[in-house]
Amino acid sequence: MISMADFKELCPHSEFCGGCIYQGTPYEEQLKEKEREVLRLLEEKGAKAEKIDSIEGCPSQYCYRNKMEYTFGDFVKDGGTTLGMHRKKNFMSIVTVDQCQLVDPDFNIILSAVLDFVNEKGYKFYHKRTHRGLMRNLIIRKGVRTGELLVNIVTTSEEGFDEAGFTERLLSLTLDNKIVGILRTFNDSLADAVIPERLETLYGRDYYTEKILGLDFKVSAFSFFQTNVEAVERLYSEALDLISSFEGKKVFDLYCGTGTITQVLALKAKEVLGIELVEEAVEAAKANAALNGLTNCDFIAGDVFEVLNTVTEQPDVIVVDPPRVGIQPKALDKIIGYGVKEIVYISCNPKTLAENLRYMDYYGYKCKYLKPFDNFPMTKHTECIALLEKEA
Repeated sequence: MISMADFKELCPHSEFCGGCIYQGTPYEEQLKEKEREVLRLLEEKGAKAEKIDSIEGCPSQYCYRNKMEYTFGDFVKDGGTTLGMHRKKNFMSIVTVDQCQLVDPDFNIILSAVLDFVNEKGYKFYHKRTHRGLMRNLIIRKGVRTGELLVNIVTTSEEGFDEAGFTERLLSLTLDNKIVGILRTFNDSLADAVIPERLETLYGRDYYTEKILGLDFKVSAFSFFQTNVEAVERLYSEALDLISSFEGKKVFDLYCGTGTITQVLALKAKEVLGIELVEEAVEAAKANAALNGLTNCDFIAGDVFEVLNTVTEQPDVIVVDPPRVGIQPKALDKIIGYGVKEIVYISCNPKTLAENLRYMDYYGYKCKYLKPFDNFPMTKHTECIALLEKEA
């Protein structure tokens, strides 16, 4: 079993794996570099903030990811089968990452066991050019607070996969966490992506459970869920604390995903409306709200701009948590048009945040406060929260 002490050394995959860019860089320097990049982007885009707080470090620098999607392939052409991440600057080459430092050690144990099983059986990986082969991906998800693991093997519909043997091999492993579900996803799509054309449950159930900020969540095989639970709890708490009180207020939670923020807001506000493009995420949000006994939040699936054009209610506060592309101009105009006093902006991309802030500033929304967060140590990603207030 791998211990935390082992992670103090440079990751053995760092030469080839494209997952991390700060391996070997002291953590304090990583934070400084990410903070400098946020400030640089704000200046470059002409965005202003009255107060910019120092970057908040991550609660843990290691073992923080609760989901990994691995790919079957080879490291060199016509070489042995590998399972892991794409090689730096060589997308066709796959690096086996059985000692990754960003995941729970159980992930590495499962990855090794699956790769051994595949090699013992002589299964071929799916080749992107010939579109032949059985094995495509391995997806592992974990409930950090519950210790539940969901293992999903992705194959083509070629015959010959030993489902019983695969299940038996996984259940025989000695793990710190508990496997609650083993799934098989069939994907014959030509696209280089995991497309669940058919899903079978080989063992247990097709979801795991998690707890965030006192709320319970069921997370299915392909539901979006925050990758770093401890870090996102801190980020969400600080973001929502930017508003002095939600009591008696109607809140719009835009780009709400599976409704984590929406449900936390429902504990504080009079009513909350969550809007999200992905229909599966909205269905998951509705199910989880029912699980938590929340009756003052509702969810609508659809494009934010188009949905807002059909909504007659007027919000008192707006919370936005857009994807990496930021808020598109039409949706941003609609949001600005409500004229609410306060908008909380949660961003996973400082570049598009800066672009949106500059645009909103022109229309009278001043950024009163901004704070970066490092939720993903060793990687390039930085998150931010911002409070915008409309000038009187």
